[in-house]
Amino acid sequence: MVLAVCCMSLLLVSLDVTIVNIALPAIRTDLYASLSGLQWTVDAYTLVLAMLLMLSGSLGDRLGRRRVFRVGLVLFTLGSLLCSIAPGLGWLVAFRMLQAVGGSMLNPVAMAILVNTFRDPAERARAIGVWGAVVGVSMSLGPIVGGVLVDGLGWRSIFWVNVPIGILALVLTGRVVPESRAPRARAVDPAGQALVVVLLGSLTYAIIEAPDRGWLSLSTVVLYAVAAAALVALLAVELRRREPLVELRFFRSVPFSAATLTAVAAFAALGTFLFVNTLYLQQVRHFSPVEAGLRTLPMAVLAGITAPLSGRLVATRGARVPLVLAGIATAAGALLLVRVSTTTPQAQLFAAYALIGLGFGLVNAPITNTATSGMPRAQAGVAAAVASTSRQVGASLGVAVSGSLVAGTEGARFASASHVVWILVAGCGIVVVALGLLATGARALGTAERTRALFEQEGAARELADA
Repeated sequence: MVLAVCCMSLLLVSLDVTIVNIALPAIRTDLYASLSGLQWTVDAYTLVLAMLLMLSGSLGDRLGRRRVFRVGLVLFTLGSLLCSIAPGLGWLVAFRMLQAVGGSMLNPVAMAILVNTFRDPAERARAIGVWGAVVGVSMSLGPIVGGVLVDGLGWRSIFWVNVPIGILALVLTGRVVPESRAPRARAVDPAGQALVVVLLGSLTYAIIEAPDRGWLSLSTVVLYAVAAAALVALLAVELRRREPLVELRFFRSVPFSAATLTAVAAFAALGTFLFVNTLYLQQVRHFSPVEAGLRTLPMAVLAGITAPLSGRLVATRGARVPLVLAGIATAAGALLLVRVSTTTPQAQLFAAYALIGLGFGLVNAPITNTATSGMPRAQAGVAAAVASTSRQVGASLGVAVSGSLVAGTEGARFASASHVVWILVAGCGIVVVALGLLATGARALGTAERTRALFEQEGAARELADA
């Protein structure tokens, strides 16, 4: 039951992503939105998630995971309701940000609940496989349900789906989810949190607005400089704190570092695919939302099938096989789209979508398992939040960069401009392969054990000092 409730929260967050993407052309028409406005509709959500996930993970460890989880459900459900009545694009973006504040309290906290509930490594890997399968289910349901709702009731109806699910999850959480927290509460790090907001916000804003303002305009260059300065300051501040927001010593573990970078690459590919392919199918090929959703079904089905298989592979053979296969499938699928045009055969599109879905289904479980299994349970919330943050950073950058590359194009010109986008997605797949091989060697696993031992020794010393 605990696994089921945690999966419901993941269904909320994941379903929202795919449904919103299928509704983007309708939102563009109804609210007179530009392409950058559509980018902000997606990135306002993923960006706020990325900014707050680590804070929410540490708050769950400190204040109680069930308590923070329930607050997240309330905020996400309320934000969804407000999105459905947004009078304009600015309001929609603002309410999407409220959704994201709630969403930031769901996935990392739910993962920490699972890690602390499933103590056996093999059972934990299987539970994470089920967790990953929910992503596939949401991706399967999202395009179809979203297409039906947009065609029949309009784009506002896509946010109504979240309300009953959120209320049911809230009720069940109070009944079946046990309260848990880290043995020792972590201190709040306001300076680190502020620098994360400045870093991610300025970088994403610069990329999205660069096509209109100019890639080398003064405002764009200043934003890049602000992002770079925030990164340097963040490293300096976090290295000096006893309990930082971003525990930089986690990155002494090669598997953890590789899992973080793999999450960025994999979700940059996913975010790019969902954003660019939706516009391609509806605005270049002129399919209705339902038709577009049905055509992306091969991706969703393959992701749903392979996600639990990936969890079993991780439990029995480790992370290397699913990571390598995921990277190869993603790169192969993207290469099939490199020459996409207004007349690309349906069979070629279906093959590409199936391969990308196969890659996404395989990659989730090894990322999560690698990021959390090498850490003490007391650090589970923060470690899971770093992995989740990396996912959202990747998705935000994928939408920002790909949207900037196709900005100002329509029809056949859009299809041609997307060629370089698919080359970048193929590159992300190759990066996943390389990191999968790097992270699973004997030396890499040795660094994970040493990092874990370091935190366990520190925890024991603190308990002794407190006693």
